[in-house]
Amino acid sequence: MDSSLPRYDQLPVRHDQPPGSSWGLWTDGPDYLGALNLLTPERTLAAVQSVRTGKSFGLNLDFSEPNPPLFGRDKWRHEVVGPLGGGHDDILHNWNTQASSQWDGFRHVAHPEHGHYGGVPDQDHGMHHWSERGIVGRGVLADLERWRAAQGRPIDQTKNDIIPITDLILCLADQETEVRTGDILLLRTGWLSWYRTLDRTERRGMVDLRNFRTSGIEPCMETIEQMWNWHIAALAADNPAVETFVRGRGPEVSLHQNLLPLLGIPLGELFELDPLAEECASTDRWEFLFVSAPINVRGGVATPPNAVAIC
Repeated sequence: MDSSLPRYDQLPVRHDQPPGSSWGLWTDGPDYLGALNLLTPERTLAAVQSVRTGKSFGLNLDFSEPNPPLFGRDKWRHEVVGPLGGGHDDILHNWNTQASSQWDGFRHVAHPEHGHYGGVPDQDHGMHHWSERGIVGRGVLADLERWRAAQGRPIDQTKNDIIPITDLILCLADQETEVRTGDILLLRTGWLSWYRTLDRTERRGMVDLRNFRTSGIEPCMETIEQMWNWHIAALAADNPAVETFVRGRGPEVSLHQNLLPLLGIPLGELFELDPLAEECASTDRWEFLFVSAPINVRGGVATPPNAVAIC
């Protein structure tokens, strides 16, 4: 942990800010970046040292996955226009930026009491702030699916299998992977690999939230505190929500309602991590240069990651 940054139990940094928030830590004015402020030029230069082989891995799903879209989101349609044999254009009809691989922006979730990150009005946040600089830094992968299988406790994708923060800590330790300030932390749960084994009927059944299930990191105060105390710049996973759904636990322990509006840590969902994980396992190196280019949409709520890992 970076001793120059406050621990979770030292938040907030100003008495007039919400409890458990990083508001006001990086700037006295409007803060549109949150933990992305940790991606300094110095840390980006250091992240370049993670490149050893030059192999690159796209971390984005096909826009059509999952199919049908989850959480009741509409299905998009791709149209190619223009005369046969001539020039063509793409038109994406009914495209939802959160129907496939995505970064959740700070407009996505508001805290029920304190609003959006930094106290910035909803309409003033947006993807255009993130796109001005991109998201570039050291990425680290925690292959939870592989690690749990090796422990004789494979993740059960047929239910909301809860992955405690202690499992993540032990997984990183066994990988000999150190999480550093400003890292982009990627979690592979194996959910996407499992989803791809489902037939059409089973996939359609997942649209009904009563049947929906996903493994994921446990939503609890211990997870929230650890994510902040690592001082990561962003957190992403290969599942639909990063966290799993635990009935009976309120929004006070939701990762979405703590990491996004209070701590300013972006959440990435449905990242394609399987090929990257195979490369990391074959070389026993779990760090890489991570590059993501959010779309430049003023006021945008979310964005495809347009992400690449360079090993």
